[in-house]
Amino acid sequence: MAKYERHLSGNFDSLLDTLNTEILGRSISASFQDGSDFKVGNVRCAVRVYERYSIAGGNRLAANITLLGDGNDLRLSVIASGGSQAMFFKLNTWGEDAFAEKIIRIVEDWHRHNTKS
Repeated sequence: MAKYERHLSGNFDSLLDTLNTEILGRSISASFQDGSDFKVGNVRCAVRVYERYSIAGGNRLAANITLLGDGNDLRLSVIASGGSQAMFFKLNTWGEDAFAEKIIRIVEDWHRHNTKS
């Protein structure tokens, strides 16, 4: 399992839209599985689950993305999992790590382009 958490500042919808567009656009096998949106007062939460095929592992992987926003104060959690073909323990995490790394690059690119100097 690969995990990435980040505190960001910016527009909630912009980051969520960028993640969706880029995840689906950077991998021909990536698909949107499902999502949920919640709002309590001014706090918003979006949960998204994506899946893609890993050539290296020969299997499918999932990435769960949770974005929490209070105005421009954003918290992001990305957890990529799956891919191992072993019954009792993980033999490889290459695909999970690669999927998480792609999402991390998307977030960091978004952050660079949306942070005022």
